[in-house]
Amino acid sequence: MKAFSVVFLTLVVAALFAAAADQPQPPTAGNQAPAFSLPNQEGAQVSLDQFKGKWVVLYFYPKDFTSGCTVEAHNFQRDIDKYTQKNAVILGVSVDNVDSHKSFCTKEGLNFKLLADSTHAVVKKYGSVMEYNGMTLAARNTFLIDPAGVIRKVYLKVNPQGHSEEVLADLQQLQSAK
Repeated sequence: MKAFSVVFLTLVVAALFAAAADQPQPPTAGNQAPAFSLPNQEGAQVSLDQFKGKWVVLYFYPKDFTSGCTVEAHNFQRDIDKYTQKNAVILGVSVDNVDSHKSFCTKEGLNFKLLADSTHAVVKKYGSVMEYNGMTLAARNTFLIDPAGVIRKVYLKVNPQGHSEEVLADLQQLQSAK
């Protein structure tokens, strides 16, 4: 019986590691940000290379119209002028479609770009995939990308409440260091 328990436990641990290995890992600071092109809330294609020469706050969020996602978006919108002064743009990404993003922006008064990743290609490239109630969603992660396209800071499992302030502080520190 003891040998069976050891074998069973070994198989369970191996299965957990195999499942974790299947999940794409987020790119790390110091690496080139993975390229992408996605439609925004107006249906226009937006690609990372359009923002060469600017800082990019690329934030992934689970779902339009949910409480945490709305708080996070409102805080980025509240601070939009501070980001603009720091030569930074905000790009939000979820797996919701263009129409959902358009409605969300209209209802919540959002003036930055929300990108629709309905094929999950970009959330996978950025290791920001999560499963919730049988749905594939974007995990709440953020990547601060410098004007040369290099990831300078990675935020995983973000708390939406104070996140914009945290990103602004790190952006200030990174810009001061140069």
